[in-house]
Amino acid sequence: MDEGNDFYTVTMAKVYADQGHLEKAAEIYRYLLKHEPDRLDLIKSLSEIDKKISERKKKDLKELVPLFSEWIDLMLDFNRLQKLKKLQRKIKIIT
Repeated sequence: MDEGNDFYTVTMAKVYADQGHLEKAAEIYRYLLKHEPDRLDLIKSLSEIDKKISERKKKDLKELVPLFSEWIDLMLDFNRLQKLKKLQRKIKIIT
């Protein structure tokens, strides 16, 4: 194995995947496949990991939409509040 990749084993890839570190698990499977491209178990495992990564990204995007919507609403409220404060200061100066 290459220097620095001594721990790139199927077992380590499974450990990373079980802990939710899917990108690292995929990296290890890709490394192993470069050295043993005919191993169907590695191809299948990488395919499963890539599918989970894709599903996670879709889920993350779905969760971001309501957050952005709320953030925009808060920014609009903040801007309105700033305008009201300016108006209040102007009214105090006039009266």
